[in-house]
Amino acid sequence: MRVPRALLLALLLDACLGEPPPRLHPVVWMGGALSWLEARAPRRPMARLVYGGLAAVALPACWGLLGACADRVAPWPVQALLLKPTFAGRSLLLAGRRVEDALVDGDVDRARTSLRWLVSRPTANLGAGLVAAAAIESLAENLVDSWLAPLLAYACFGLAGCYVYRAANTADAMWGYRTPAYVHLGKAAARLDDALNLLPARIGALLLIGLGRRRRESIAVWRRDAARTPSPNAGQSMAAIAGQLGVRLEKPDTYVLNAVRCEPTAADLQRARKLVMSAMLVSAALSLVLRGVQARA
Repeated sequence: MRVPRALLLALLLDACLGEPPPRLHPVVWMGGALSWLEARAPRRPMARLVYGGLAAVALPACWGLLGACADRVAPWPVQALLLKPTFAGRSLLLAGRRVEDALVDGDVDRARTSLRWLVSRPTANLGAGLVAAAAIESLAENLVDSWLAPLLAYACFGLAGCYVYRAANTADAMWGYRTPAYVHLGKAAARLDDALNLLPARIGALLLIGLGRRRRESIAVWRRDAARTPSPNAGQSMAAIAGQLGVRLEKPDTYVLNAVRCEPTAADLQRARKLVMSAMLVSAALSLVLRGVQARA
């Protein structure tokens, strides 16, 4: 099997250096393009629906085309530099660690502040248990969105695939809300992201189930609660990790996973972080194997 040098170097860059500066980060550029498009969106609901649909398709298509060109003409070290920003393992784990450290110190205010790096929900009124729960949920969900899905997209389809995925996921992150401002504009982006994450979300859940010790409870909670979240995919890994840790995960007024259990603590957040890190290592190895097979074919 041929060693996928670009992927291996990108993984090493993430482990050692983390994210590139914002001015050099393609995901930041994607966000800037979406903000530019949003500022020019029409106001009428049906026009916003059509406009958002066109944008949701055009933006990933353009980035995918750029990725395909880089796959053909760029040397492998440059490909590694282009690949690295499409996934973010080190930064995710460090963000979880900051929340964990604050909770261990008993500083809930600092934990709430650190949590803002992981979630978009309001954090000001969350108690320690809900802060830990939100951090665990984000670690589980972003195992898929920020790691597994882009790596699998690259392993199967090269830079074109991972850039299509990252652009679609960024559009959903910015527009995929059921609020008056985005219910029409972001509908297509949300549906496209749901489709792209359908398989990776379930692979992520299976990894969390298989790599922990409480497999029976994890499977039971996954089967019972995975569909309780508004997203058809986010609940997959979150329910699996709730069962694996034996904790209750709750977003107030939205969902409760594994409701019979107690709220998590800082120790549970530490266990979640270590479990997610194990799943990252396994999925990275899987991606290396898949990419090596693709290169040989």
